[in-house]
Amino acid sequence: MPDPHPPALPPDARILLVRLSAIGDVVFASPLVAALRRACPQAHIAWLVQPECRALLDHHPDLDEVIVCPMGHWRRLWRRRRFIALGRGLRALRETLHAQRFDLALDLQGLGKSGLLTRLSGARERIGLGSREGSAWLMTRTIARGGEARRIGSEYLYLAQALGLPTDPFEMVVHYDGAAGRSADATLVREGLTSGFALLCPFTTRPQKHWFEDRWADLAIRLRRELGLTPVLLGGPRDRAAADRINDGAAAGGTDGGLGGIRDATRPPLVNLVGQTSLTEAAALIERAALVVAVDTGLGHMGIAAGTPSVLLFGSTCPYLETTRANARVLYHRQPCSPCRRRPTCNADFTCMKALGVGEVLAAAQAVLGTAP
Repeated sequence: MPDPHPPALPPDARILLVRLSAIGDVVFASPLVAALRRACPQAHIAWLVQPECRALLDHHPDLDEVIVCPMGHWRRLWRRRRFIALGRGLRALRETLHAQRFDLALDLQGLGKSGLLTRLSGARERIGLGSREGSAWLMTRTIARGGEARRIGSEYLYLAQALGLPTDPFEMVVHYDGAAGRSADATLVREGLTSGFALLCPFTTRPQKHWFEDRWADLAIRLRRELGLTPVLLGGPRDRAAADRINDGAAAGGTDGGLGGIRDATRPPLVNLVGQTSLTEAAALIERAALVVAVDTGLGHMGIAAGTPSVLLFGSTCPYLETTRANARVLYHRQPCSPCRRRPTCNADFTCMKALGVGEVLAAAQAVLGTAP
């Protein structure tokens, strides 16, 4: 149940959100900003985040400030035993945060590192969401990760309710600037994508969340052939080798030589944009796409935030089966070992993802597009 005694926030409160990473989690937490703004119209609202995720927040109209925490740089200093430089960096961030005189800091991550940074903020009230790794001792109070687990971003909705914030609506958002939009439009023209395209987002940092490369190749062929959508691969620079393999598989006609041998040899099997877009350019492309198909990855969650018809493939992680959007669907076949999260026990067989067939994904795509027979 939500806390019956939410904190009393003045209209001009100074509020800090601490959610350092990752892309998907920042997107999940994004509705809190608008909820806080509606509750405190004159508030100064800041977000502490790692550099790789700041682009998701830089253009948020309800955020007053984005403060960058160079966590990756600090880790490198620690590994190199440059403790004096690390101490200077921590001290500089502490001074930056203290100068803001925050009334309230919300640790949305609930880890030791985020709890320490929340404590360093100097905020009079520090509330931790699901605090663990000892971070509860650094808070003035904690709130459990509650809510309906089947709903996307439910823990943040629960927190907003516990804080007495207005939660209607409570929708994820991703904002980008005009330059990112213009770059996306130029890409569509350059790659011949103005007549409709499907974004495929196959990549994450954990192999147990991946679908199989040959199935992505087969799906690409069938999206073009059966739905008339040009398949486009999206990902980061580290995903280029895997993207090339998917592209080569699609060029070879898929696992059965073209799924019937029907393929237009005058066009490439897919458009490979992996490693060629910034995060905000990716957001603009996602908003312009006819369809997004993704594994449990930040780009896929951005598809739901953008309102783009989306199909997400889950296996080793707990799914949110309630996406809050009629044009978004999560496919998930629970196994006896599900969810294994970071500790798979299947000897890299990935049974949970193997249960997801190309035909099932294509049928789900037709359903969210409203073209199912």
